[in-house]
Amino acid sequence: MTMTLTIERIAALRQRMDETSTDVVVLGSGAHLKWLLDVTPHADERACLAFVSATGAGFLMPALEAESVRTQTDLPFFAWSDDTGPDAALIELLADLSVSDAKSIVLDETMRADHAALVTDALPQAKRRFTMDTVGALRMRKATSEYETLKRNAQIADRAMKAAWAEMRPGMTETEVATIIRSCFADNDAKPLFSIVGAGPNGAFPHHHTGETALKSGDAVVMDIGAASDGYSSDMTRMAVIGEAPEGYSEVHDVVEKAVQAALAAARPGVKAHEVDDAARDVITQAGYGDYFVHRTGHGMGVEVHEPPFITASSQTVLENGMVFSIEPGIYLPGRFGIRLEDIVILRADGPEVLSDLPRSVECINA
Repeated sequence: MTMTLTIERIAALRQRMDETSTDVVVLGSGAHLKWLLDVTPHADERACLAFVSATGAGFLMPALEAESVRTQTDLPFFAWSDDTGPDAALIELLADLSVSDAKSIVLDETMRADHAALVTDALPQAKRRFTMDTVGALRMRKATSEYETLKRNAQIADRAMKAAWAEMRPGMTETEVATIIRSCFADNDAKPLFSIVGAGPNGAFPHHHTGETALKSGDAVVMDIGAASDGYSSDMTRMAVIGEAPEGYSEVHDVVEKAVQAALAAARPGVKAHEVDDAARDVITQAGYGDYFVHRTGHGMGVEVHEPPFITASSQTVLENGMVFSIEPGIYLPGRFGIRLEDIVILRADGPEVLSDLPRSVECINA
């Protein structure tokens, strides 16, 4: 990430802080810090926290990590050692940022509880929130450069899926199929993150653990894959059938595809996330399969594979132009097969743009 982009993101965060009357934002090692500052300190029991105020920023930094982290940022460090502890350094940092009497703080919801307590104990008068309306809100709306990276990653996933289809055959195990996918990702400079391959009845488990089940004629195969490249992820699910499809497959695939289409039609700026889930779920319920759609319709994606916005039946998040999320309804029939069709979309003013170029139609593998 360039220094210019870091400066732009800090400026955008400070604008959000002003709009939400936030005195200081505190981030631990993780996705928020990576997104904002492109800093990835070692995460352990030692408190390593970034503080951003309206006028300054700095790190509460374990002395043990200072030298390595210094290569990633030029922000000031307030170092502490194991023999002294972090309390004095924290007091100095808060004073330097002029937030010792902060009334409103935002804490990274992913930081360790003891690190969060360290901050709240030092600022007992401050009202605490998490990052949803500051860093989280900024991360949900992707910039052009982020979109371009996500689009490239989607195209890599397309290639990995097609590579698996080209080699799949009866007798091959789920693990062997996953190995093809992972190898293709690696060949395209993407770090494999997951490769769910669920053959036959295994596909009825949405998060099946890919194993040694051999593919056989008549199997419907769920294939959910993703990898990371340039700091962002991919995620897609497609279906393959070995030989002749199992009884009832075409009908169920058609219902799931119609649910995808309904969700795509519902996704517009200004719509609440649950309305997208409602649209997909209504199609599946009306077809008689409501009890077999057992998860949410989607999740946001970016630096993390799962991040806000979450497309759930209860979500009140208002969708905005530039948000990136999955649409992935599914139907899971125990003992028979499962079908999930998943695409990542970016929301535009006139609706969602699908990042993958790979059709959602079933891929037929010769038996």
